[in-house]
Amino acid sequence: MTPFRADAARVAEPAELLDLAVVVAREAAALVSRGRDTAAEHVDTKSSPVDVVTAVDSASEELIVARLLAARPDDGVLGEEGADREGTSGVRWIVDPIDGTVNFLYGVPAYAVSIAAEVDGEVRAGVVADVATGELFTATAGGGAWLAAPGRPARRLAANRPPSLEQTLVATGFGYGVEQRRAQGAVVAELLPRVRDIRRLGSAALDLCRVASGQVDAYYELHLNPWDRAAGALVAAEAGAVVTGLPGTPVGEPMVIAAAPSVAAAFLALVAELHR
Repeated sequence: MTPFRADAARVAEPAELLDLAVVVAREAAALVSRGRDTAAEHVDTKSSPVDVVTAVDSASEELIVARLLAARPDDGVLGEEGADREGTSGVRWIVDPIDGTVNFLYGVPAYAVSIAAEVDGEVRAGVVADVATGELFTATAGGGAWLAAPGRPARRLAANRPPSLEQTLVATGFGYGVEQRRAQGAVVAELLPRVRDIRRLGSAALDLCRVASGQVDAYYELHLNPWDRAAGALVAAEAGAVVTGLPGTPVGEPMVIAAAPSVAAAFLALVAELHR
C-alpha cells in the first residue's frame, strides 16, 4: 500500500525542488571538475567501444543520489550509471552525472551535470550545470528558463526567431552503433545544404540549453535516454522553443526535436522527411 502523501503538494513545489537540484549540481560539478586530470585512468565501455564511462561518472552519480535522498528520502531516482529506486513521494529525480563523457575524457569543454525533478510523471524542475564554464541553466514548469554565469547577473532565456530554415543553425548528435551512425550521417548530408550550418557538440543536455540561450536555433537527436534530455528539454521549452518528437510520436520515442518557434513547423517537417 502506498503511504498517504498529505504534504506532497507542498514539498513538491517546483521552486523547492530546483533549489535542491542546484545545490547538488554545483557540488557534483565541482567533483567532476576535480576529476578531469585523471579522467583517463579508469575508463570502461558500455553499449559499444565508443560508449564510455569513467570512475568520475560513477562518483558523481553516487554523490548526487546520496545528497538528494538525504534531503528527500521518500523520492525515487533514475540515473545513467545504474541508480534506479522507486519512491513513495510522487517525485523522481532523473540524473546524468556527466552528460558528454567523451568530451570530459578528452578535455573538450562541453560536458555537464544534469538533474531533473519529475513530479507524478511530469518534469517540473531541472538544472544543467556546464562544468567547464560554471554556467547554470535552470527552469521550472511555468517559471521560465534562466542562465546564471559566474560574475554576471542571472538572465531569462528566450529562443531565437530565425526567419527561415536557410538561416537556421542546427545542432545534432549521433548514436553509438556503426549502422546507426552510417544512417545518421546520410541524413546530415541531406540536411546540411538546407540549413545555415550544423554543429555537433557532444552533449545533448547542453545542446538543448543552447537552443534555449540562442546559441543554436534547432536541435534533433535520435534515441536519447531520459537522463540525457529531461532537464535540458524543460529549459528549452521554458525558453519558448518547441520541444517535440517526430509526428505522431512522444518526445524521445525515438527522437527529441527542439526548435525556435519561427521555424519549428518547417524544421519538424524536414527532419521527418529525412528520417522516413
